[in-house]
Amino acid sequence: MVRLALMATFVVASACADAAELSGLARVHDGDTLTIGDMRIRLEGIDAPETDQLCLSAMGERWTCGIAARDRLREYVGDRVVSCTATGRDRYKRTLAECLVEDVSLNSWMVRQGWALAFRRYSDAYIGEEDGAREEQRGIWSGAFIAPWDWRHRNKETVILGAPAVPVEAQAVLLAPASAAKAPAPGCEIKGNVGRHGVRYWPGRPRLRTKTTRCRPMVAAIFR
Repeated sequence: MVRLALMATFVVASACADAAELSGLARVHDGDTLTIGDMRIRLEGIDAPETDQLCLSAMGERWTCGIAARDRLREYVGDRVVSCTATGRDRYKRTLAECLVEDVSLNSWMVRQGWALAFRRYSDAYIGEEDGAREEQRGIWSGAFIAPWDWRHRNKETVILGAPAVPVEAQAVLLAPASAAKAPAPGCEIKGNVGRHGVRYWPGRPRLRTKTTRCRPMVAAIFR
């Protein structure tokens, strides 16, 4: 009981103005963000899928990879003390840091397990871990996905990573957020035409031509 009471209140920050050292129990928000006390921390040098992001499995099935990444980090951290070394702040005022649990870097672990990517735009610290995860097809590398930084600004030119062969409708699936009422089903085969001015339309409108009726609710979202 005493140990639990101490753990519940154990938050230590350095006396420095920038609070370079921070330790305590952590609340995990997503695959690269957590909070210790009232300090929101962004794991530096990595980028994990957003919690509303979809990926495709090796079998071409949709799954909420952002939620899975968050849950894997949450499970790994558990009720253990997290120790972070802060290096600065990002544009959202979050503390950038490398965080450890029992001498294991969470930044490195997430990339090595395939639940995050090396954020090469800002750091090359975890490229080796990413290469290993890709070669062994761990985590999101087991199927197809969009890099988190591309997904946040996605469009129909967005590059798909992961599996060398993906279903023809993979891009439409991966561009849709998990919160969409009806993301396109993996078995959808959507047929349409593009007019002179770039307008997408269905042959024989208003009747829609799709392989299955499950595809139809997403017609407006995909061909808009």
